[in-house]
Amino acid sequence: MADPKATKRKVKVELPRDPSATYANMVMITHNANEVIFDFIQVLPNDDKARLQKRVIMTPTHSKLFLNALQENIQKYEANYGALNPPSRQTLADQLFGAVKPGDDDDE
Repeated sequence: MADPKATKRKVKVELPRDPSATYANMVMITHNANEVIFDFIQVLPNDDKARLQKRVIMTPTHSKLFLNALQENIQKYEANYGALNPPSRQTLADQLFGAVKPGDDDDE
């Protein structure tokens, strides 16, 4: 039986001298039979436009590996800095109309 560690290859990642960073505080995830598409979006306070910053497309298998790696890193983060308590998940209706309150119409 072959040693699974022997089949791993090492890949050198080349980083540019000044890598640019992109800030996103929202992600929309869609998929088809062959791809999972991550649209990383930036939404700024008091701005009614959300701006797509980056689109990343992965195979479903790589997306699952990404999920596992992300979960592992979140666990390590929480072990070092404490539990994260994200807000409760909102429905699409809450996201679209949550900021609208009775009396907000300009007609009156």
